[in-house]
Amino acid sequence: MRTETYSLASAQPLTEAYIHRSDDRIDALYGYHAGAEQDWDRRFKRLALNGNKRAESAEVACALRAYNERAGASPEVFASISAIAEGAPVVVGGQQAGLWTGPLLVIHKAVSIIGAAKSAGEQLGQTVVPVFWVAGEDHDWDEANHAYVLTAEQELRKLSAVRPEGARTSVSRTAITAERWSELLAELEQALPHSEFKPALIEELRLMSEKAHSLSDFFAMILSHLFGKHGLVLLDADHEDIRRLESPMFRKMIERNDDLEKAYTASAAKVKELGYILQADVTPDSANLFLFQPLNGDERTLLHKKDGLFQDRKGQVSLTKEQLLQIADVQPQQLSNNVLTRPLMQDYLFPVLATVLGPGEIAYWALTGDAFRALDMEMPIIVPRMSYTLIEGTVAKHMGKYELSFADVMERFEERKGQWLKEQDGLSIEQQFADARQTFEQLYKPLLGLAASVQPSLSKLGETNLQKIVEQINYMGSKTVDAFNKQFEASTRQLDRIHLSIKPLGKPQERVLNMTAYWNRYSLNWLEKLLEAPYSRKGGHEIVYL
Repeated sequence: MRTETYSLASAQPLTEAYIHRSDDRIDALYGYHAGAEQDWDRRFKRLALNGNKRAESAEVACALRAYNERAGASPEVFASISAIAEGAPVVVGGQQAGLWTGPLLVIHKAVSIIGAAKSAGEQLGQTVVPVFWVAGEDHDWDEANHAYVLTAEQELRKLSAVRPEGARTSVSRTAITAERWSELLAELEQALPHSEFKPALIEELRLMSEKAHSLSDFFAMILSHLFGKHGLVLLDADHEDIRRLESPMFRKMIERNDDLEKAYTASAAKVKELGYILQADVTPDSANLFLFQPLNGDERTLLHKKDGLFQDRKGQVSLTKEQLLQIADVQPQQLSNNVLTRPLMQDYLFPVLATVLGPGEIAYWALTGDAFRALDMEMPIIVPRMSYTLIEGTVAKHMGKYELSFADVMERFEERKGQWLKEQDGLSIEQQFADARQTFEQLYKPLLGLAASVQPSLSKLGETNLQKIVEQINYMGSKTVDAFNKQFEASTRQLDRIHLSIKPLGKPQERVLNMTAYWNRYSLNWLEKLLEAPYSRKGGHEIVYL
């Protein structure tokens, strides 16, 4: 298998500083470091001392068995769940459910979780379970409802699911009908190029659709199919069984809400003092908890504190602390975490050895350290997610033909494309028109002086006339270059295909393209290559040639 390592920096200075340990001032924000082998031993020992502060492992395992069974789990997954029941540590990471799993980075997250768990298990000499946290409680439908695929015409097409009418509730609680699934599958089938694996892919998805009531359901089934044999355990954050187990932690978050608010504010101040930009909102008087409103279609509403009450911004909800505690005790399914409390809940449910995070997540987790300490907990090891670029054989062949490196495509594609076209220009068209323009100006400017000497007012007219003629020369030159370049339309299409495959919409492949295009062409061989690619606890970017 051919792979290459490429340095793909994130747009998050705080994340870059954490990964490369280039700013020792931020050590206090995170505590452990994924690249320090001794930190894995220290964290494992600490987990063993704090078992009484977490949910009962056997009860968590029971909820996981029921959920993963419905997702079509393999025997390896149930073996992982049995290990959780016995107290095995986990490596956890998650993502919002997306249509056909959303962008490739979701797949990369799962691969990274599996890689980190395997690596940790080898070091510690014991089972470490990979867990994927499906963020089904999120309600941002526009983030979850679409997928981009490359069509047979080598065009990028956006497939999307319109949100059903009703309240803005969580993705897991937003029902999708069998008819709509059928329509979405037909759109996917039409968009994907014909291949020998396409019928089996569509049939596999069709069978899943018969059991899926939401995007989250379908998302979990696909992940179970893709990663089941690697023992990846799935959890939907909005599942009722999990919510019941979270009840004591919700109670603690409500009882200690003012302390948590102070902790987030203190961490935000530290981050800003160090010169970094906050990647999550730390809002004064925010409870950092959501409430589902049963009388309003389970609309998910962020709670704020005002005059001793927990309220929403619209004034539709107003609860005393005691009323909210009652909900936590009796109806915890009405409560939901936000990005700042989710890390705490995750650590309550599991003995989290490490959590796999993307660049933005690593940056906003810096805001949670004081909150962990406020509840007598400890932030787990932060493991940067691996990222990958898949390069198909045809694309690699064309890159060789045009002598393009991966860096050329990522960093200077238009420049290199233009350079290649210029190199084909044996007529030196641009140079000839430039020479003609210069010669004309040299011949014409003395005439401007002559005209001005006859009548000064002709000077401005002459300058205008010169500009118009130069513009016409430039125009003719441009049209001639365009006509010449049309001789290379096939090459231009090949060059554009390279860019579309590697950097669609001007973004890294993983942030745009959906995995179905690769499943359609290679069955699951592409996924095996990702899982076999070099893995690093400090993250990194690998180019994987298919």
